[in-house]
Amino acid sequence: MKQLLIFGAEGATGREVVRQALALGHRVRASDLTLQAPEPFPETVEAIPADVLNDDLRPVVRGMDAVISCLGVSNHPTTLLDPPPLYVDGTARIVEAMQAEGVRRIVVISASFVVAKDRGPILFRTAVIPSLTRVLDQMRGMEALLRVSGLDWTAVRPGWLMPGEPTADAWIGPDVIPADLIRTRIGDLAALLLDCAVNGSWSRATPAIARDEPDFEESSTKVVLEMLA
Repeated sequence: MKQLLIFGAEGATGREVVRQALALGHRVRASDLTLQAPEPFPETVEAIPADVLNDDLRPVVRGMDAVISCLGVSNHPTTLLDPPPLYVDGTARIVEAMQAEGVRRIVVISASFVVAKDRGPILFRTAVIPSLTRVLDQMRGMEALLRVSGLDWTAVRPGWLMPGEPTADAWIGPDVIPADLIRTRIGDLAALLLDCAVNGSWSRATPAIARDEPDFEESSTKVVLEMLA
């Protein structure tokens, strides 16, 4: 059993990580900006609200075996044009708190698109990827700071996220998803994040994860619908 801290716990991936961690018997501390979502966490979860850009994070990370950061930004066009510095500044402040408290293991979410922009349908390559430029730049900066942090880190690189339960047949490999894949189920991503945090898998590496999904899920139509949601 591990003591796990999940930042960004109220997001879709964060909640799935919390759910899977509890199912595996781990003790979970969940943190997000307000922790005021309509669906509360189970009573066994220690919920601690924290602003990673401004609050003292040392008490939040204290006593943890590993930290999983599910921090992220929305796909709203205004946010993508000027994203808050969660990936770089937020991760830097988490790292500083971990260094001060002697917590060594951190697992974060990056993206395969930081190194490969030729994945997915043509509309995804020509419209979506350019709109993510500033977010992807932040993710590259986050990975760079982890490499020099002295911590035991992993930056998981999924494809375009979609809802879905964990499966037994997701593709997992080094650095970037295969050219013929584009989607990553949130359930599969959460399972890999937990495996890395709990078992030390992919230490100081950037594993990529994706899965072959039905054609519609990988289509330009689906991408547009998700961006407009």
